[in-house]
Amino acid sequence: MSDRVSVPAASLIGLLILWVVAAALTADPQILPSPVSLLGPIWKETLSGKLPYHLGQTLIRVAWAFSLAMLLGLVLGLAMGRSERLDRWLDPWLVVFLNLPALVLIVLCYLWIGLNETAAIVAVTLNKIPNVTTVIREGARSLSPDLDAMAKVYRMGFVARMRHVLLPQLAPFIAAAARSGIAVIWKIVLVVEFLGRSNGIGFQIHLYFQLFDVRMVLVYALSFITVMLIVEWAVLQPWERRVRRWRAA
Repeated sequence: MSDRVSVPAASLIGLLILWVVAAALTADPQILPSPVSLLGPIWKETLSGKLPYHLGQTLIRVAWAFSLAMLLGLVLGLAMGRSERLDRWLDPWLVVFLNLPALVLIVLCYLWIGLNETAAIVAVTLNKIPNVTTVIREGARSLSPDLDAMAKVYRMGFVARMRHVLLPQLAPFIAAAARSGIAVIWKIVLVVEFLGRSNGIGFQIHLYFQLFDVRMVLVYALSFITVMLIVEWAVLQPWERRVRRWRAA
């Protein structure tokens, strides 16, 4: 087994052992239940269909918000990185939105649009676009002028230039924005669901928070964390390593 697999696995096992020890020292399942005590509730919620349903609703919101934020952030970041004039005009806006608390945007979207799915996805998307834009803008600023000149000499069209010149150079920055983006987006999605949705992992956490049921809060939180770890290790990290291979060549 390679270090790429064994080290994270050992690290997670260490975290699990720390959890077991902390639960034993606490000796109060109402405060910190042991990992073993969560297996029964997880199985029960899965068989009833509640856990897959709420997990699916959250993942749909994550997918929509992630796709929109990456697309809009890529376009805006590339435009700002390639045009100094546009960057001077939009940079103050970017700073404002980077420092605007996520909670404020979520509340405003619910007040302006309503307690509906559109408001939830818009709120999450708006929270992530500035971060994606910032990363892509730095990548656009570092594009090779020699490759730009070559594209002009060969009279490459817009699509060909994007495909063969710009996107390959931006790929490491896109991968970095995606990795940081997915981590931020799913957290904001849970807050959005906590405040104004009638389904999803965040809604379930809110429900069991009101009931002071720590065990069920952990059941739903861990289910989603597990899915996000799988996405991170199976999709995002391999993709990032692939797009960075040329740097080591």
